[in-house]
Amino acid sequence: MSAVNRAADAAPEVLRVSMDAKATVKLGPFSRRGRSRVPVAAADHDFQPMGAVTPVGLLLPELDELFLYAVTSRVTSDCLADRLAQWWEGVRERFAHITTLVLNLDNGPENHSHRTQFVARLVQFAATYGVTIRLAYYPPYHSKYNPVERCWGILEQHWNGSLLDSLDAVLAFAATMTWKGARPAVTLVTTTYERGVTLTKAAMAEVEACLVRHPTLGKWSVDILPSPAHRDS
Repeated sequence: MSAVNRAADAAPEVLRVSMDAKATVKLGPFSRRGRSRVPVAAADHDFQPMGAVTPVGLLLPELDELFLYAVTSRVTSDCLADRLAQWWEGVRERFAHITTLVLNLDNGPENHSHRTQFVARLVQFAATYGVTIRLAYYPPYHSKYNPVERCWGILEQHWNGSLLDSLDAVLAFAATMTWKGARPAVTLVTTTYERGVTLTKAAMAEVEACLVRHPTLGKWSVDILPSPAHRDS
C-alpha cells in the first residue's frame, strides 16, 4: 500500500483520494461521554433518537483538502459511488490533467471489490469520465491507516461535549472544524438509499471483464479502465 501511495503521489497525472464513512451519529440530547468547558444538560437515559446522520469523507492527502457529506440515509454502495461522482463533478475542471484516481479504501461491506453494485458503479464512473480507477484497499485491522480516518478524530474533538440534537448542529460543527488549517467543504445529502442492491451473476461477469485484478493481491488491488473509446481519444 505504501508503494502504491508513493507512486500515486509522485505521478502528476494521478490523484489519490482517501474515502470512508464515519460511524453514524444519533441526533438527540445525548451526552456521548464528551467534556465541555461549560455545563451542558444532556439526557440521563436512552431514548429514541430524533434521527441519524453519517458523515462520508473524501480527503486528498497530498493537497490536504477535505470534503464531507452528511448523509441522512443508509450508506450503501450506491451512496458511496454517488458521493465520488458528486465530488468529481465539482472538481474535475481543476483536475483536467488527471487520468487516474487512486482510491484508498478499507474493506468495508459496502465498498469491497467483490461488492457487485459498488464495482459496477465504478465501472460506469470510469466509462463516463474517461479515467482509470485504482482501488487500493487497506488489509484487515489496518483501516486506521487510511488518511481520512484521522479526520474523524479531529471532528470528534471539535464537537466534544456538545449536544448534536439537530441536523443543523452536525452541519455547523462539520463546517467549522479544520483539517491542516483549512475548513472542509460540507454538503448535506438527503437521498434515500436502499440496501441489498446486487447484480446477477451474468451481469457481474460482464463487470468483472472490465476489471484488472492484481495477480497476487487479487481483491486488494484492482484497476478499472475507462471504455476503449476514451482510451483511444
